Amino acid sequence: MNEDLEKLNEEIKNCKKCDLWKLRNNAVPGEGPSSAKIIIIGQAPGVQEDKTGRPFVGPAGKFLNYLLELAGLKREEVFITSPLKCLPQPPINRKPKKKEIESCLPWLKKQIEIINPQKIILLGEVAFSVFFPDKNLKDFRGKKIKKEGKEFFITYHPAAGLRFPKIRKILEEDFKKFKNLLT
Repeated sequence: MNEDLEKLNEEIKNCKKCDLWKLRNNAVPGEGPSSAKIIIIGQAPGVQEDKTGRPFVGPAGKFLNYLLELAGLKREEVFITSPLKCLPQPPINRKPKKKEIESCLPWLKKQIEIINPQKIILLGEVAFSVFFPDKNLKDFRGKKIKKEGKEFFITYHPAAGLRFPKIRKILEEDFKKFKNLLT
């Protein structure tokens, strides 16, 4: 991992910009190579992520690993992170508040600047709204959007695929389609 990213991760782990730090076990900066060509952005750490300090390690993470295989990607090749770096609570796993996302957003922007990926996969409404606040995910799901020299690929969050069989099938199709778009 490059020095700038390591330094940034330490800053994130010590962050106290919003009140979420008071209840966290671990901040979850993200993980993956600093040379990753693809960044995957989710919503926020869940309970398992808060315990381990690693992104996407719970049930949604296992499903994401499967989806990455469908796209011909290995988890070790991509950088995985979220707009929020701490578990949103109480209650646990609630949708992040706008103020919390705004507090954390500089961390995500700096990660993107350091890694400088060619492509960014946005998983779910929260990640999508960070980059496209005036658009609806349903209008762009499964598509590629170019913005500021980056290609964004839009789909649902893997957790939604675990809850709803119809969305699971859509996610599987999107990641198969991404296989062609990502090359």
